[in-house]
Amino acid sequence: MVNSEKITKIVLISVSLLIIVIAGGMVFSLFGGAIPSFKEFGLKFIVSNNWNPTEGKENYGALPFITGTLLTSVLALIIALPLSFSTSLFLGEYYRNKRISKIIGTMVDLLAGIPSIVYGLWGFYVLRPFLVSLGAPNQGFGVFTASIILAIMIIPYATSLSNEIIAMVPSDLKEAAYSLGATRLEVVLNVTVPAARSGVVAGYILAFGRALGETMAVTMLIGNSNLVPKGLFATGNSMASLIANQFGEADGLKLSSLIAIGLILFILTGIINAIGKFIIKKME
Repeated sequence: MVNSEKITKIVLISVSLLIIVIAGGMVFSLFGGAIPSFKEFGLKFIVSNNWNPTEGKENYGALPFITGTLLTSVLALIIALPLSFSTSLFLGEYYRNKRISKIIGTMVDLLAGIPSIVYGLWGFYVLRPFLVSLGAPNQGFGVFTASIILAIMIIPYATSLSNEIIAMVPSDLKEAAYSLGATRLEVVLNVTVPAARSGVVAGYILAFGRALGETMAVTMLIGNSNLVPKGLFATGNSMASLIANQFGEADGLKLSSLIAIGLILFILTGIINAIGKFIIKKME
């Protein structure tokens, strides 16, 4: 007689181990591909701002792309946080189960599923000319433009996650506060937000992770210059954009350097997720 419970355990263990194998294979292949670059340039590859693919004078450094990635992602999160949190409170607390909340919630979910290339096209043909009309330098390309598009992209994502968490706060807690004479604002600040904060923070960390790895929308708007951005309106490049633009034609040391940048992006994302988990644990 077949033991269904034992089979279920075997299947679950096998799938879990497969995920570990895939993750380990990714790390192993990235390390293997990055070794020639690190052998040639050492750890100064991470802090060097020189990217010169000229044959015979090849020299590669990741600092401009690390800087561009962090600048655009952090600025996008700063822009998105108050907007998405306010919207999630509107949907999950103030107008929960109302018709307008359902309409806006549906639109948020729709925007969260739009491909990044569509956001990039909108930014290129609408946002960029608008910023140019306001006097933005570099024909509207730059870190600030890319950050705005990234913010618009992650607002629906963060809002949807935060809304679900806020809506899950037990009604008993809020009703107890109301019975003690608390106002709506006092309930939100002293009951809803503290009860939901760990989940909300987790949502923003996931949104930040998406911003770090975004490629096409950033590629179309950041300017794609291999220099450390000297300001918010300066052109720059991100790690993901650089890899997307140059990987197809790369070989030898340049290919290894692009793989090394991919490895740095992988490690950076892992570090941010670990920090996020630590913060969430402290909040619980």
